[in-house]
Amino acid sequence: MDKETVKTLKQKSKFREWVESVIWAFVIAMIIRTFFIQAFKIPSGSMEDTLLIGDFLLVNKMVYGIHIPFTKKNILEFREPRRGEIVIFISPYTKKYFVKRCVAIGGDTVEVRAKNVYLNSNRIFESHAVHKDLRNFPPLPGAHNTAYQQDWQNGEFRFVGGYCRDNFGPIVVPKGHIFVMGDNRDNSDDSRFWGPLDSGSVLGKPLILYWSWERDIPFFRIGEKIRWKRILNFVN
Repeated sequence: MDKETVKTLKQKSKFREWVESVIWAFVIAMIIRTFFIQAFKIPSGSMEDTLLIGDFLLVNKMVYGIHIPFTKKNILEFREPRRGEIVIFISPYTKKYFVKRCVAIGGDTVEVRAKNVYLNSNRIFESHAVHKDLRNFPPLPGAHNTAYQQDWQNGEFRFVGGYCRDNFGPIVVPKGHIFVMGDNRDNSDDSRFWGPLDSGSVLGKPLILYWSWERDIPFFRIGEKIRWKRILNFVN
């Protein structure tokens, strides 16, 4: 075997090693993203002032279990979401990623009266909840009818506008489901409108806010654009 052939084989061997390294790096990254940690960006103001548009989060996808991709099932189940926890999930209607706060779990009775949330007949005081609209929409007629619960579970309140925003329920959260709301209560598309969330749709719990910037400030003002005080804060 001449020197040129040996040199060519060595070059091919190095290229093959490089390709294999890239492939393995990609596979490992996908495994981490699928089962352990995933990055998310906050696209809307529904969780203000806890989470802002332009916040970037790392989400712990193992806290509730090891999820089978593209399904609502877990390979292993560790625990259910708890009241007060912020969760990342797939919206049952838009199929997009949502972030909201778990307000109630299966078996709980939830009611909203004049913007105040009642859990199992007791008013809960939430320091994270904000109301930016002074209007108080009246409740839907027939809130205490037996059909109200079923209509809510079927997602039929998606089309009623603000009439479930400030006065809602009472309803009972079905077993295996949770009731979620945005902290920005007057501007959140959540369980008040589209019904209970299947716990199997929950992908994980935000762990840390690793980056944040103001969307409306141009890049040449980078010092003002970056929200330095929010970076590397834990999310709760």
